[in-house]
Amino acid sequence: MRILYLVHQYPPEHLGGTELYTRSLARELALRGHQVTVFHRRNAAGEGQESWDDEGVRVWSAWAGVLNPMRRFLATFGEPALERVLGRVLDEVQPELVHVQHMMGLPIASLRGIRKRGIPFVITLHDYWWVCANAQLLTNDRRQLCTGPRLYLNCARCALARSGRARYLLAFPAIAALLAWRSGLLRRELAFAAALLAPSEFVGRWYMAHGAPKDKLVVIPLGVERRTSAPVPRPRLDGPMRFVYIGGIAPQKGVHIVSEALRGLEGAELWVAGDESADPAYARHLKRQAPPSVRFLGKLDRARVWETLASADAVVIPSLWYETFSLIAHEAFASGVPVLASRLGALAEVVRDGLDGLLISPGDVNAWRAAFQSLIDDPDRLASLRAQVRPPLAAEQHADRILALYSQILARCFPDR
Repeated sequence: MRILYLVHQYPPEHLGGTELYTRSLARELALRGHQVTVFHRRNAAGEGQESWDDEGVRVWSAWAGVLNPMRRFLATFGEPALERVLGRVLDEVQPELVHVQHMMGLPIASLRGIRKRGIPFVITLHDYWWVCANAQLLTNDRRQLCTGPRLYLNCARCALARSGRARYLLAFPAIAALLAWRSGLLRRELAFAAALLAPSEFVGRWYMAHGAPKDKLVVIPLGVERRTSAPVPRPRLDGPMRFVYIGGIAPQKGVHIVSEALRGLEGAELWVAGDESADPAYARHLKRQAPPSVRFLGKLDRARVWETLASADAVVIPSLWYETFSLIAHEAFASGVPVLASRLGALAEVVRDGLDGLLISPGDVNAWRAAFQSLIDDPDRLASLRAQVRPPLAAEQHADRILALYSQILARCFPDR
């Protein structure tokens, strides 16, 4: 099968959940003998393109100027240089199916070009970008959870807050109209997709509530990649109980909540791992406010992620936004480590409260402190949580489901083949 993955960013330039998942799935299918190509946008000055082999996967990078939030947003409406490069890649590769992982910073006209060539495409809904230009359902002014567009006036306020021009009230109608146009363009492409893949039931329900065609939604949890070696669980010693956070260093991830919750607690430490360059101001604030029991590890490669997980007593995920899947929660379970997470979004599906982890009120420092204290006071409870951790869906099993879906789509679209 000839498969093209379309994604906004890709390793090694970016190592987020969507990027790592795309690479893992692409490599797995290439190992099985499929012809797999990845196309993504690089953030670089000027215009250009290049390709290379990544463990059997042909990766195409194209760039058309340095991105800032405004340019990334406007790229949805058109980016001729990228459209030309993708057109050439499509003609060269001639994929039988295109799997869209993310379109942020890419022109939506790319999907029209795919349709004109008669190529079916599927879309994985990794976040809320297809409805929310912020992608995370968090307002830029108050950092509060959002339920979605309300005549797009709230979206306009959010956009102005992000640009630093929140008081430009006269611009509200024009920006709201632009965002409504964007929504119409994206909703049209969702309707043309052969399938919409949701990584969790929560995401599927949310998109259905916001107009996505119910008959095209398929829930397929993501898989966890193979480890180079089995995890070695951290033995309980006389030292402090070790809680580990691995993920984005940004306000919506709620790291400041767990950092503050540990203040004054004896018998516990927090290790924080993540790329501090994404939001340097927040990272600096976090370090200034952190108690001595918090240790910052910086950005980890994959080998060190697994090593750090194996050294943890529990992983913490204090998110303040609706996580759609949480790869790190599943990787924690793959390492036999329980998870303490916000009772929010897909996290409430992933963690079985009181069995393999604890669900805690999001943003509530006192609730997090009480959860930490309960485990410090009763280490046997932590051992019980660890004993009930179940292995997550493996990347190979996930790939089986994805390939089965691809085959169904191709059989439906090309019944005479």
